[in-house]
Amino acid sequence: MNKVLQPTSIYPSAQHRYADVGGVNLHWLDVGNSDVNPPLILLHGLNDCYSTWEQISTDMSRDRRVLIPDLPGHGYSGRPDASYELQWHASIMAQWLDLLDIQQADFVGHSFGGGVAQMLVRECRHRIRKLALLSSGGLGREVAIELRLASIPWLIEKFGQPFMSKGTLLALWHLDNSLRRDHIAELSRINSQRGSARAFARTVADVINWRGQTRNFFQHAHEIPDMPPVGLFWGDLDRIIPVEHARAMVKAVDGTLLEIFKGCGHFPHHECPQSVARALQKFFNTTESLAV
Repeated sequence: MNKVLQPTSIYPSAQHRYADVGGVNLHWLDVGNSDVNPPLILLHGLNDCYSTWEQISTDMSRDRRVLIPDLPGHGYSGRPDASYELQWHASIMAQWLDLLDIQQADFVGHSFGGGVAQMLVRECRHRIRKLALLSSGGLGREVAIELRLASIPWLIEKFGQPFMSKGTLLALWHLDNSLRRDHIAELSRINSQRGSARAFARTVADVINWRGQTRNFFQHAHEIPDMPPVGLFWGDLDRIIPVEHARAMVKAVDGTLLEIFKGCGHFPHHECPQSVARALQKFFNTTESLAV
């Protein structure tokens, strides 16, 4: 990891943590300290970082401990020469929970982070109490053509590093203009670090090919004993991963909750953070059985 780069956010530096987890210098934010509710883990999406959750984490941490990692190859975490397969990401997250002595937690996964959370359900179901998927990957084939084009791993891994900074700016502005400019600028700065292109290329190649996404979680839902409560939260204008994926999962998996945010794209937690925070708090705090 390039140690010159330091996290920039509203949070005190004392809340930023680092540790070696499975050979990755993992960075995460640790906020809130209430033991009233289970810990909450927020997993960001592809080419994003911990600060994507800045607008909702304050509300979410009022009554619980909230942990926000930078996934391997992202943000201020390390970029080792690794496979970056979905199972590998899930394994790193499981080892991280072991390090923190967290036996079970609630999870929110956005986009690619939703795919990591889904793999955690498949690999270690007991670690997840409730699962919220926000504009999540892994629920259907369709995905933005820009990401399908990015699934040619050798092209980006070999030639992409010099363009990662400007490429991040252009891609995010083109794909979704709801992101704050300061957040995009931070991502551009972060993705200039050595190893970013390799991590991005390998991560994409494991979950996307030229035809679309290659993982489909609900096709395997019947294999999971005692499926945790699942909530789906989506913007109706998402042009990266269509909301139809969420509707399909509601039909396929009994008891799945769906909440759609009108007028929002792929990043509802940026566009309508208060509505997202309220919806997530209601989902995690209810003790009633879910009904569609």
